[in-house]
Amino acid sequence: MPIQILMPALSPTMSEGTIANWVKAEGDDISSGDVLCEIETDKATMEVEAIDDGVLGKILIAGGTEGVAVNTPIAIILEEGEDASVMGGIDTTAPAPAAADAPPKPAAEPAPAAPAPAAAPPPTASGKRIFASPLAKRLAEQNSLDIALIGGSGPHGRVIRRDIEAALASGNSKGAPVVTAANAPTTPALTADDPVMAYMPEYEAMPNSSIRKIIATRLTGAARDIPHFNVNVDVEIDELLRIRKQLNNRDGADYKISVNDFIIKAVALTLKLQPDCNVTYTDEAILKFKRQDVAMAVAIDGGLITPIIHDAGNKGLRAISETAKELAQKARLGKLMPEEFQGGTFTVSNLGMFGVKSFNSIINPPQGGILSVGAGEQRAVVKDGALTIATMMTLTLAVDHRCIDGATAATFTKELKGILEAPSLLML
Repeated sequence: MPIQILMPALSPTMSEGTIANWVKAEGDDISSGDVLCEIETDKATMEVEAIDDGVLGKILIAGGTEGVAVNTPIAIILEEGEDASVMGGIDTTAPAPAAADAPPKPAAEPAPAAPAPAAAPPPTASGKRIFASPLAKRLAEQNSLDIALIGGSGPHGRVIRRDIEAALASGNSKGAPVVTAANAPTTPALTADDPVMAYMPEYEAMPNSSIRKIIATRLTGAARDIPHFNVNVDVEIDELLRIRKQLNNRDGADYKISVNDFIIKAVALTLKLQPDCNVTYTDEAILKFKRQDVAMAVAIDGGLITPIIHDAGNKGLRAISETAKELAQKARLGKLMPEEFQGGTFTVSNLGMFGVKSFNSIINPPQGGILSVGAGEQRAVVKDGALTIATMMTLTLAVDHRCIDGATAATFTKELKGILEAPSLLML
C-alpha cells in the first residue's frame, strides 16, 4: 500500500521546518537510502533519505514551503507494482503550513484543568500537538494538570514522568501553566501594521528564517530567565603569539593553528582545573559535567550557530584546530548533524577578528557560561613600575549566577589568564 513520508523531527528543538527543495521528482524510482529532499531545520539544512523502495507517487508539499509542522505528510511513495490509482482513498491535497506566527485567538486558549486526551497527543494553545508518554498523561490527568502547558524534557520535547513530577513539586498541582520559552509572556513584536511604522523610512522586508526564529526565541528566554553577571580580564598574549608563530612556521608544518584554537584549548583546560564552572542549573540539582565540550560561535547566513568540539580538554592543539575548521566549514554549508551543534558545556564567542575590543554575550542554555573574546591590540602597560608596550586582549566571562558564584567566576578568569600568558602550560 502507499507509504506516507512525514516531516521528520531532525533536532530536539524542531517543531516545524521548511522544505528547501525536492531532490526527487514525482515518478522517480526510489531506493532505500536515496535523498528525497532537503529540509531547513531550526539550525541547519539537512537531507532526508528514503527508508523504502518504490516510486515517488505524489509530492504533497512543494519545495520552498515554510512552517511545515513535524509529522505532517509531505509525500507519498508507491510500492512496487502500484500505480496512482491506489491513492484514491488518500487525501493528496497539500496540508496547510503551520501558522506559527498567527496571533492566537482568545477563544482558543486551553482551559486550566482540561484533561489530556488518551488516544492522541494533546493540542497546545497554537493548535499544534505535543507528545507525552502514557505514564505522563496518566499522572497529569490524576493531578488535574494541563499537559499542554508543561515543557517536555524528553526526546524531541516529549513530556515524560519527571516533567510532571517537576510541575507538581513547583506548585503547579492545580493546573497552573508551567512557564516555558514557548508560552512565557513577552513584549509584543513590532508588526507592519504598528502605527509607528507610518513614521519610518522606506524599507525592505526580509522574512525571518527558521534559524533566525529559533535564535530569537532562545536568546529572549536566556536574557529574561537567566541571571547573568560578567567578569572582565585583560590578558597579555605576546608569548602566545610567539609560540603560535613558531609552531606555524616550523619545517614540515602541514596545518595552521589560530589564536582561537589556543583559547578553546585554554578554556577546556581551565574547565578541567575549575570544574565548578563546567555546570548547568536545574531545579533539582546543579549538574557538573565530567567532560569539557566547548562550543564555538560561528556566523552563518541569516544567523549564528555553535558547533561543538567534544572532549576538548583531552584534545591537543592540532586536533582542536582541525576539528574547528571542519565544523566551521560544515556550519557555513548547513551540513552539521544535530550531535555537532546540540548540547555543549561552555561556549567561546570571538569577535576579535572584527576589531571589537570587548563585548558581553548572552549565555547559550543549558550551559552555565560563555566567554567573549576581543581583539588583541598593542597597549601601553606598566610592568615593574615602567611603562612599556604589550599585546593585550580583553576577555569577558558571562555566567549563570544560579549555578556559578562571583568568587568561582573570578577564579576561572584568573586561571585562564595564567594559562594564556604562559601557553607552555597547555603542553602539560
